[in-house]
Amino acid sequence: MKNIKATLTIFIISLFLSGCLNYEQITTLNIDGSGDMYIHYWFKVKTQQDSLVMAKVGIFSPDSIRKEYSSKHLKIGNINVYTDQNDSTIHAKIELTFAKFDSLNSASAFKDVNFSFKRTDKTTMVFSQFIPPFATGFGINGQLFKITYVYYIPGEILSHNAMSRSNNKLTWEYTLNQIGTGKTIAATFRPFKLKETPVWIYAAAFSVICVVIFYLFKKKK
Repeated sequence: MKNIKATLTIFIISLFLSGCLNYEQITTLNIDGSGDMYIHYWFKVKTQQDSLVMAKVGIFSPDSIRKEYSSKHLKIGNINVYTDQNDSTIHAKIELTFAKFDSLNSASAFKDVNFSFKRTDKTTMVFSQFIPPFATGFGINGQLFKITYVYYIPGEILSHNAMSRSNNKLTWEYTLNQIGTGKTIAATFRPFKLKETPVWIYAAAFSVICVVIFYLFKKKK
């Protein structure tokens, strides 16, 4: 039933799609596996009437979105669905908070995604997410679907298969055609120490000691 629903949704979208459909997922991970996720997807519609029709489709209905992401293990924040008249695009934005990264698997919206966050040894951890294949057909051009995943990693990144990296930020970008039968995105990292004392604290303490010693010697003289 879920596959039929997804296929029908894709079919309805294809009837109104005149531009690129975009999906963006931004996830911030903490060392204990908790974190938050921001999801934003949008695409261009042909007319204002089309946007009204699309607003009733499940993926652009706030009630349907809340139902798909609902789970006792997740906290749903703001859900915002709107139409931008400037470029004739319809948008959906969802904010999620989770206590455990693996618990995202409990939401219907993440069926078969297989989020994983585990320790490989005493010093390293690895996270991964599977991107399932998307149904195409109905004249849909897979090159027009742009999908972006951004992860902020809580540690020193040792290896990854991302397209780009900036400090502890990893980014993957795909089209539907590139996903094919599915992709797994992953990274191995050495977690930051939870109670690691910043170097500047030691420097400040040393400076204070030096000042105290200076005044003690000055007073003695």
